Amino acid sequence: MAAEIIETDICIVGAGPSGVTTSLFLSKMGIAHTIVDAAVFPRDKVCGDGLDLKVMRVLNQFDPMLVKEVMSDVNFSKSWGCKIITAKNKKTNLIYKPTGNGMHYPFFMVSKRAYFDNFLTKKIDKVYADFRQGVKVKKIERQENRWKIYAEKDSALVEINSKMLVGADGDHSVVLRTVGERKINRKHYAGGVRQYWKGISDIQDDKCVELYFPKKLPLAYLWMFPLPDGEVNVGCGLVSEMLSEKSIDLKALLEELITRDPAIAHRFQHAERLDKTVGWGLPLASLQRKASGDGWLLVGDAASLICPTTGEGIGPGMMSGFIAATFIQRAVQENNFAREMFVNYDREISRRLKGDIKSYNLVRNLSPIVYNFIINTLSIAGIAEFYFKKKVVDWVKTAQKPIDVNM
Repeated sequence: MAAEIIETDICIVGAGPSGVTTSLFLSKMGIAHTIVDAAVFPRDKVCGDGLDLKVMRVLNQFDPMLVKEVMSDVNFSKSWGCKIITAKNKKTNLIYKPTGNGMHYPFFMVSKRAYFDNFLTKKIDKVYADFRQGVKVKKIERQENRWKIYAEKDSALVEINSKMLVGADGDHSVVLRTVGERKINRKHYAGGVRQYWKGISDIQDDKCVELYFPKKLPLAYLWMFPLPDGEVNVGCGLVSEMLSEKSIDLKALLEELITRDPAIAHRFQHAERLDKTVGWGLPLASLQRKASGDGWLLVGDAASLICPTTGEGIGPGMMSGFIAATFIQRAVQENNFAREMFVNYDREISRRLKGDIKSYNLVRNLSPIVYNFIINTLSIAGIAEFYFKKKVVDWVKTAQKPIDVNM
């Protein structure tokens, strides 16, 4: 059977938050493109489901009305604070109480990826974006100054010819394997596991996100992120280097924490598991992967942009989508997709993560004793509250400012 041939100047592979954000801004700029994904939406994506203020900033950059839509959507849970639990069972509640007039963004929002990703795909502009679902990319080749993308849809062949290639296809990116090398560096990679629960006790009315730091595992934490309808995303993550060194089974670790750890296990005694534990990989931004080249850009997890201190990847991924669209706009205007058009792209997608990368590289070399001392010190109410209130106010202000891109 003859393949379907698609001719396009720009092809985005992957329609998660990073890829769709790239598409949304390209459409806003009036730039036609094709976006493909192997899945048919809605589909699940294993994740902590957390949306930080970077997400709100990107949505606000696109359209302030979209922020209002998210804020009023019952499928998004607003978290107005954070509860920190230490191995000594100390609890510190950090609540953000906005004052004054204007839009009050919560500290954090939580939405199942099955809903959030589908929510974003529905915003794709059909005038400029040719969105192809269920199209699985199998192979990509560079032929002179164009890309030839070989894919399948329902066992039928699809061939896409494009000048520009955007890899938004996650940690196992086909685009990355074509333009670079997907080699895991355990110092800059983490594992995560997730399970949905309902009926966990002591979930606060303001739906604070909760973080528990096990004593013997620096750089590990268990999270409880409240969702609508009384559900909670429960999971834990740990740097792959430690998983390997200590032969830790992350699924078994989560089970041990929620069934036997005295700091939190009692809260799960009468709760209901809603699904099995599932895991995924987290390519951390501390790797500082090369994310641009001659006719190609990487965004989101494909570019290893997960914040190494928090494990949050949706916000940095969406930010990279906006930045990618900005660089592509200039390339389209000059009809030049060569390497020199994207020389500063890597700097721009990582510069907002520099502080987190520096902190991560410092903390991962600490001994468990020193690490636990720092965690226990930071959890002291006065210190934590002062820092939290100051930083959240700054973050909320930043979330309402235009995003600057220095090309």
